[in-house]
Amino acid sequence: MNTQNKLAEMPIRPLLYTMAVPLMLSLLVQSLYNIVDSIFVAKLSETALTAASLVYSVQFLMIAVGVGTAVGLNALLSRKIGQHKSEEACQAATTGLFLMLITALVFSLAGIFFSDSIAAKMTSDPELRELCQQYLSINLVYCWGIFLQTYGQRLLQAVGDTVLSMISLIIGAILNIILDPIMIFGLLGCPAMGIRGAAIATVIGQMVGAVAALLFNRFKNPVIHVRLKNYHFSWQDVADIYRVGLPTIIMQAIGSVMTFAVNSILLHVSTTAVAFFGIYYKLQNFLMMPINGLGQAAIPIVGYNYGAEKIQRVQQTWKVLLPTGAVIALLGTVIFWCFPGKLLQLFSASQEMLTLGVPALRIISVSFVLASITILCGYFASGLGNGVINMVSAAIRQLVLLVPCLWIFIKTFGISQGWYAFWIAETIACIYSYCMSHKLLKTISSFKLEVKK
Repeated sequence: MNTQNKLAEMPIRPLLYTMAVPLMLSLLVQSLYNIVDSIFVAKLSETALTAASLVYSVQFLMIAVGVGTAVGLNALLSRKIGQHKSEEACQAATTGLFLMLITALVFSLAGIFFSDSIAAKMTSDPELRELCQQYLSINLVYCWGIFLQTYGQRLLQAVGDTVLSMISLIIGAILNIILDPIMIFGLLGCPAMGIRGAAIATVIGQMVGAVAALLFNRFKNPVIHVRLKNYHFSWQDVADIYRVGLPTIIMQAIGSVMTFAVNSILLHVSTTAVAFFGIYYKLQNFLMMPINGLGQAAIPIVGYNYGAEKIQRVQQTWKVLLPTGAVIALLGTVIFWCFPGKLLQLFSASQEMLTLGVPALRIISVSFVLASITILCGYFASGLGNGVINMVSAAIRQLVLLVPCLWIFIKTFGISQGWYAFWIAETIACIYSYCMSHKLLKTISSFKLEVKK
């Protein structure tokens, strides 16, 4: 069954699940980079773990720009391929490569000239600032791998090859896992480099993953190839890429701004609070990766059937998507509620962190089901051509309400009660995204019925 027939005819539930599983695995593997780093860095000291938590906002910003650009490129390439314009697709892919290289150069120069200043903005503690600077000076300067790896993966996905895309991620992640203890603690004759070793292991893993992804494209991609001969730079391609990519960059960047703002608030409580939040955010991201994979799989299903005027299949996707995501999130809530201490001890949590973190994880985890509905409603709306709902709901749940509510609650009631801010932010975001997405679904359903009449 070819892709179009599958999208049009295969029963929705198995269609959604079979498309989602490779995306879920890819996203889970991608999230391993920061989790593995944190587990090993935590064995150095809680201060080192706090530094890794602080610099995560910068790493997240790089991911946001890279993924956003790649999403826009992927959409353009898929459209060109669908129109049987393979030569134009190759031209667009070459333009996309230049955009990725320019973006990497900007971040690399920021690492060379501003890593000290960025670290100073994060903390006034001399030891903590030095550790942040050590990590950033490597992670930013040698960021080329993360951008080229993302680029290569999206080229493969544009022609429907999610397996090789996943393999390139796995190669980088496994290498990172192997190199982390060797470089951090000085094993097998390697000098002990501490937090620098964690940063070096990460960028090496990213670079090797990038090489794998580019080689897969060179030898296994049947349609898209980078061609410098007779290449002409196209501003129209740039506009088409960022027309889709910019909202994604903004949405992803909200997470970076949120982590920076929350870390600034928690630094006034304790460095342990910052370290805990870094652990929570990475664990929560790991949990949400299957939900993001589910949402990304829904976009082409919803978009194709909406375009084909198969509204009943769009409605079926809605009915399958949200309960599936809620079940995954509920499982995460059960794990966080029952085993919070075990999760924190993966990161060598001190007694102070356990005292703070165990009740915090239980409080925050209650909101996971609401968060899953918000995220999936945003993806569903994007499949119908509305990216604003996704952007606004992400802003509500991660920035507009969460940050001020957290600050007010901590100032008024103390850190132990501050985590209830998540309940407020997630509830309002969920109500907004559900109501707006459901209204959008009813609107397009009514419109299609009127057209048929």
